Amino acid sequence: MTDDKPTRRDLMKPVQLIGLAFIAAVFAGVVTLVSMGAFQARPAEEIQRAIVIGLIAAGVTFIVVLVSVALLLLAVDPSQVAKQVDRPLLVPQEDETPAADAERPDDAPEAPRS
Repeated sequence: MTDDKPTRRDLMKPVQLIGLAFIAAVFAGVVTLVSMGAFQARPAEEIQRAIVIGLIAAGVTFIVVLVSVALLLLAVDPSQVAKQVDRPLLVPQEDETPAADAERPDDAPEAPRS
């Protein structure tokens, strides 16, 4: 019998991580080129400067997205991915009581606000 639990390697497919980072880098590079006027009639020096800055922006974006997504995936527990959640995540469970309600009894008067 095989286990259907995903492994960390299944979550972190390198091709998908690199593809996502590459798409974000291309987008950042194109936006930088368009905003600097690389596709307009300008002197060659300005177009060359726009291309260099666009490549720098694309490279920085590629590295930042790749490292950020990889670090976020490290925070995921692979055994919890396939687990079904049947309740809202931010609502406390029935057996838990909030700390503020446990400290102050219901019949105690509230402190005046200043």
